[in-house]
Amino acid sequence: MTILHFVVEIILLALGFFGGFFYRKYVMDRHQQSLEALGKKILDEARKEADSLRKEAKLQAKDQLLQMKMDFEKETHERRHETNQLERRLLQKEEHLEKKGALLDERDTELIKQHKLTARQEEELKVQTERYQHLVAEQNARLEQLAGMSATEAKEHLLQSMEREIRADAARLVKRIEAEAREHGDRKAKDIIALAIKRYASDYVAEQTVSVVALPNKEMKGRIIGREGRNIRALEAATGVDIIIDDTPEAVILSAFNPVRREVARRSLERLISDGRIHPGRIEEIVEKVTLELEVSIREAGEEAAFDAGVHGIHPELVKLLGKLKFRTSYAQNVLQHSVEVCYLCGIMAAELGLNVKHAKRAGLLHDIGKAVDQESEGVHALIGADLAKRHGESPKVVHAIAAHHEDVPPENILAVLVQAADTLSGARPGARREMLETYVKRLEDLERVALSFGGISKTYAIQAGREIRLIVESEKVNDEEAALLSREVAKKIEADLTYPGQIKVTVIRETRSVEYAR
Repeated sequence: MTILHFVVEIILLALGFFGGFFYRKYVMDRHQQSLEALGKKILDEARKEADSLRKEAKLQAKDQLLQMKMDFEKETHERRHETNQLERRLLQKEEHLEKKGALLDERDTELIKQHKLTARQEEELKVQTERYQHLVAEQNARLEQLAGMSATEAKEHLLQSMEREIRADAARLVKRIEAEAREHGDRKAKDIIALAIKRYASDYVAEQTVSVVALPNKEMKGRIIGREGRNIRALEAATGVDIIIDDTPEAVILSAFNPVRREVARRSLERLISDGRIHPGRIEEIVEKVTLELEVSIREAGEEAAFDAGVHGIHPELVKLLGKLKFRTSYAQNVLQHSVEVCYLCGIMAAELGLNVKHAKRAGLLHDIGKAVDQESEGVHALIGADLAKRHGESPKVVHAIAAHHEDVPPENILAVLVQAADTLSGARPGARREMLETYVKRLEDLERVALSFGGISKTYAIQAGREIRLIVESEKVNDEEAALLSREVAKKIEADLTYPGQIKVTVIRETRSVEYAR
């Protein structure tokens, strides 16, 4: 049963296999037929589409060819038009060039004619030039014969004459320019000095250092002298001042070259007189105390002067020396007050001239600093002061201005000249200084004596307190040119032989008088 069943399954499988094989073959045959029919259909459609595309391409090609033909004809027409225009322009240019050529030919012909005419004129001019030169030579020969000198000599004579005239004109011009410059410079200097005086006006009489001590009574002289003169000897030894007790009632005279020592002695003596206890021990105590107080006062005076003058940064040692000038006088003028005046005047004039005001005021304030120690050192106070300023850090300009303010060294810059002017202005103004009558008269006599040592001077007059001397010369012996030279020589002689403050004006007066009598 099982075998039969197995055989049946095999037969069924075989039937199924062959049935499927034939069915598949049938399906494939039908599919192949359908594919062939589809392919034939597609080929037909492709042939139809290709035919339609070929027809469209032919039509487009024809249209494009037609368009290109039209474009070509249009461009050809335009080119032909442009060519025609160019041809017309070329023809016009050719005609223009032909006209220019004809015009140039005419000009060439004209230039040839002018050239021939110029050549003829040059030949005529050459002939005339030769004739002119011949006539000039004949004329020169006649002139030389008539004048009695050659052309070279006449030329030299003319040049010499012109040179003399030019020199005379130049001398007059130089003289006029010098006069104008001198007048302008004098006017400007006077304006600046007047402005400085106007802006700074101080007292006419300066403070003086007192060297006489008043006594309350006659018995005080004996107490000052002491037993066997021990008090006065102790006071002189402690102060270094000579105490003169003479017949002057109720007064003691203190004599010393050092003004600070004299001030110490004056204050000490006044304090001893008011205290009443006068003996050597007390004298030494009072002198030592007064010396310390005076040092403080000196420093304060220097600081006050520097502050009032507006000059800052001065070395403390220079401030101390500046304070010492409070007790120093020059011709009865207080030197510290004089220094402050010079400081202000320098500052004012420097501002007017556009200079450094600080440097000018500093140099003016310190210009007499050497007078604080000139009695203890050898040399003139200007050089001593310059050395002190240099050692204490002052600038080279200030140092040079201090050294040159009395021309102990030649001034090298305008600051030095400015300090000289301010120093002279402060010391020479009326009432600033006192001068002994004998010294004044002697100076005037020396001035007139120097002037009379020159020949041709008949009279001399020293006027304006010796600041001007007028010389009256004999007109027969001295002419105008010699008068100008004489004034210069007299001025140089005065500078070399005399010592004087400021400057001296030398005026030479020459006059011619003609006298006749009517009878």
